[in-house]
Amino acid sequence: QVQLVESGGGLVQPGGSLRLSCAASTRIVSINAMGWYRQAPGKQREWVARIGNVGNTMYADSVKGRFTISRIVAKDTVYLQMNSLKPDDTAVYYCNAVDSSGVYWGQGTQVTVSS
Repeated sequence: QVQLVESGGGLVQPGGSLRLSCAASTRIVSINAMGWYRQAPGKQREWVARIGNVGNTMYADSVKGRFTISRIVAKDTVYLQMNSLKPDDTAVYYCNAVDSSGVYWGQGTQVTVSS
């Protein structure tokens, strides 16, 4: 079992920045991949970014160039740096982990982009 705890959400103005954190209960280098998803009101959950266990990254087209996923292995924590935020980025953001024992989700953190 992998437990994930997100933090860092909040209210930000358009064009602003936020950094989300996801702390894992196990060594993240033992997890195949971790990522971020988001779900806006009335919409399906969508994939945002992914980081593999060797540090390789991938991004959804909608966030490419604005968001950066990273990790600090010593802290077993994955981050999502979000810059140039838009109102369309408003959603609950969920951390995700996939390994040989299953798929795990955090509880989510709300990000609201509004003036």
